[in-house]
Amino acid sequence: MSAESPKYRAPALDKGLDILELLARAVAPLTIAEISEGVGRSRGEIFRMLQVLEERDYISRPDGEGRYSLTPRLFRLGMEQPPVKSLVETALPIMHRLSDDIDQSCHLVVPSQEQIVVIARVDPPGEIGLVVRVGHRRPISHSASGHVLLAWQDDATRERWFGMMIEHEPQLRRPPIEKAIREIRTAGVATIASQVVDGVTDISAPVMQHDRAICAITIPFIERRGSSMTMATTTKLLIEAANEVSGELDHRSTASLDN
Repeated sequence: MSAESPKYRAPALDKGLDILELLARAVAPLTIAEISEGVGRSRGEIFRMLQVLEERDYISRPDGEGRYSLTPRLFRLGMEQPPVKSLVETALPIMHRLSDDIDQSCHLVVPSQEQIVVIARVDPPGEIGLVVRVGHRRPISHSASGHVLLAWQDDATRERWFGMMIEHEPQLRRPPIEKAIREIRTAGVATIASQVVDGVTDISAPVMQHDRAICAITIPFIERRGSSMTMATTTKLLIEAANEVSGELDHRSTASLDN
C-alpha cells in the first residue's frame, strides 16, 4: 500500500475502542449520554456496541441501571502478557518480604499512557494499613509513583509523556514537576505526602532495566504510635527491595538470552 493510499478502517472496532478508552479515563461510571458525548457519536451508533461489550464482559453497569464502567477483563488480559507476568512473578516474593519487614502494605505500579496503574499489591501483615486496589489508576502528575517513573526515563520518552499529560490536563504546570523529578533522581526515591489520604506519605522507588524505570514499588507509609519502624528505615528497605527486583530481572533477561 502506497503512502497516498487510504488506511484500512474498521468503523465498528473504532467505536468499541473509543468507548473502552473513554471508560478507562473516567473516574466514575458514565451514562449512555455521557459516553455518546465523550466519543462524539450518536446514541444509536453506540447502543449496540455497548450491548456487545457488556455481553463480552468488557464493561458492566455496577448500579444495575444505566451507568457503565470497565470490568477487570482488559486488565486480566494485559497481565497475561509475558513481560508483565514475569515482572509480577519476580517482584511479588520480594514485596512480601518487604511488607513483613516494615509492617506496611506496598504495591507495584507501571505507566499506562498519561496514568499509572497498580498491577500487584501486598497487604500489610498487621491489622492496620492502607491498601491500594489492583487496577487503581491515577494521573502520572498526581502520584509519587508517576514522578518516579518520569524521573528515570530518557528525554524522548519523558517529552512524550509530558505531551500526553498536558493533553489531558491543559492547566498542568510543568516546571514544578521537573523540579520534583530532579530532586527525586538525586535522592534515589520519592517521598511525597499523599494527595488522597491525610496522614499518609507515599514512598516510591524505581525498578530499573536498561537504565530506565520500568515500574515502581510504592509504600503508602502510615506512622504508627509505638512502632519502631521509622520512615527512614522504611525508605532504606524499599530502595534495597527495588534494587533486588531490578537485579532479578536483569538476571532473568541474561539467562533468557543465553538460552
